[in-house]
Amino acid sequence: MLTLLELLQSGGIRTVAELADRLGVDGRTVRRYVDHLVDLDIPVEAVRGRYGGYRLAPGYRLPPLMLNDDEALAVLLGLVAGRRTGLLTAAETAGETAAAKIRRALPERLARRLEAVMESLAFTAAPGESATPETGVLLAVADAVRHRRPISIRYTTRDGRRSERTLHPYGIVTHEGRWYVTGTDPGVGQDRTFRLDRIADARTLPGSFEPPAGLDPAHRVLSGLAQAAYRHEVTLRIHGTVEQIRARLPASVASVTEPAPAEDTDPNAERWLHVELRAERLDWLPPVLASLDRPFVIEQPDELRDLVIALADRLAASAHQA
Repeated sequence: MLTLLELLQSGGIRTVAELADRLGVDGRTVRRYVDHLVDLDIPVEAVRGRYGGYRLAPGYRLPPLMLNDDEALAVLLGLVAGRRTGLLTAAETAGETAAAKIRRALPERLARRLEAVMESLAFTAAPGESATPETGVLLAVADAVRHRRPISIRYTTRDGRRSERTLHPYGIVTHEGRWYVTGTDPGVGQDRTFRLDRIADARTLPGSFEPPAGLDPAHRVLSGLAQAAYRHEVTLRIHGTVEQIRARLPASVASVTEPAPAEDTDPNAERWLHVELRAERLDWLPPVLASLDRPFVIEQPDELRDLVIALADRLAASAHQA
């Protein structure tokens, strides 16, 4: 019966023949096991027809959560990875309590083995800064994305200004420990990207919308981050390929304008490309430009040109030291 319950818990409709084969019994025994589960108030539904069989009632939460060794390890590692990458909701202890519940429910043999994995596990990168959204906000926005429904949000900007606005949400994107929702603000007719952790409330509104064809929410978020308002606006011309530039200046940092190649030229060949980025500070940029190892021209600002010259002088001085 427990094996039958585990098979049904994995989802979908299971035919009597399939269940009988997996359990090593005949069809009559399968039906008897199903009757026993129903007697225990577990809602097993019979589905009639050519492809009929048995399934659990949709939405039913089983008291026992049965996981094999691989599944238990996958869940625990997923919880650990979620904490490290910021893929959590504002209920910061939810991951820890979920992991504790799973550990308590495991047989002692398996619990010891999984504990050994968790204790011996190390990461090469430090945990990133995370900004976790409220669970209710995340679920409401995700539901609006799926069903293409407009939402009303209460939002607080980086400088503390609060507003309430309507959004046609196209997708949810996670990037470097933060959650974003991208869409269109129909009030101003502009594309917008909002951080979910800065949304205090999200309510579904009547109506529906159609997202643009060929939409890529992740690309929209990265492009929006590269064009965000910061203290310095930097424009460059770099001789190379888009791939070479992206190796040091990803889409979330800089936008690259690629001119149409002339006739009879290789579109993948190196050429002068226009690069724009915005930054709060400029001191990190000269080493990045040097690491590109490509010819470049600084169009603006002059302050960046001075910083590059200063870095070149320091490198030359260090190279001449005995």
